[in-house]
Amino acid sequence: MNPIDNILRVLDQASSRTITVFGDFCLDKYLYINPARDENSLETGLTAYQVDKKTLYPGAAGTVTNNLRALGVNVHCVGLVGEDGEGYDLLTCLANIGAHTEQMVVSNTIPTSTYIKPMRRNTDGTYTEMNRLDIRNFQETPHELENQLINNLHKTLDESQGVVIIDQFLQRNCSAITDRVRDTLSDLTHQYPDHFFLADSRGFTAHYHNVIIKCNQHEIPGTLERLAENNRAIVVTVGENGAFVYENSLMIRIPPFPVTGPLDIVGAGDATNAGTILGLTLGLPLPESVLLGGCISSITIQQIGVTGTATMEQVKERLGARIQ
Repeated sequence: MNPIDNILRVLDQASSRTITVFGDFCLDKYLYINPARDENSLETGLTAYQVDKKTLYPGAAGTVTNNLRALGVNVHCVGLVGEDGEGYDLLTCLANIGAHTEQMVVSNTIPTSTYIKPMRRNTDGTYTEMNRLDIRNFQETPHELENQLINNLHKTLDESQGVVIIDQFLQRNCSAITDRVRDTLSDLTHQYPDHFFLADSRGFTAHYHNVIIKCNQHEIPGTLERLAENNRAIVVTVGENGAFVYENSLMIRIPPFPVTGPLDIVGAGDATNAGTILGLTLGLPLPESVLLGGCISSITIQQIGVTGTATMEQVKERLGARIQ
């Protein structure tokens, strides 16, 4: 069967699937600035920017969650949030899209990871992103929070068919995915051999074992052959050129879905993760799952100034256009 036909054949089963999204959840906070309302600060003499509106989205692991929920998938979230306003906003965002947040770990010892994105309005009505402001944790994650994360992950696995792991930050042991948690995740693959485990890590790809690895061309630590020693397949995305799947010593190229017009690649990798893990839980082979991920990503990057998602109707339409 044609790969596209095979994907379309199973997509309507998405609502019957449950996936655990584990790892680094962030809040994406967009602040839309109207230059016509700029004021001079009497206290500093600097320009005080006036925010017309703000929008909030779940980011990082939350973006994967948002994409899965937009396709009707049941999602359990397991990650860290601070006992702060950003944490309240993040949990509210996740709850509003219908994700299960009961297993999120809330702590007053860490801040909620937040990306604050000031967006300055242009004369033509579009917006340009200014310098981003990040709220992050730079202290080692306490042992007790590691225990809670691991315990809460266990609580979701009997209901889930797959786990997508989002290892967002480069600072070692300062977020949900620490060395100890990473080792535990690799061990869990033996306890749950029927589950799919997909890990996307910006800085620690080579430290995972027994899970499917997803990275981009800038994140490959050494040769693919060496990375393949983790005992599972590897997915490497290469931007507008699509992706490559390295599995069973074979390299398969996954073609892209070409798009035109203005693009915003924020969240593109997370959209690919969502489609890939969904495809696997629907019984698709890895190359077809990655093709589904690429389709979803091609839709989200056409949404400017937001953390985009793709609806099932949009996905089916783009897949259908591919076979015409």
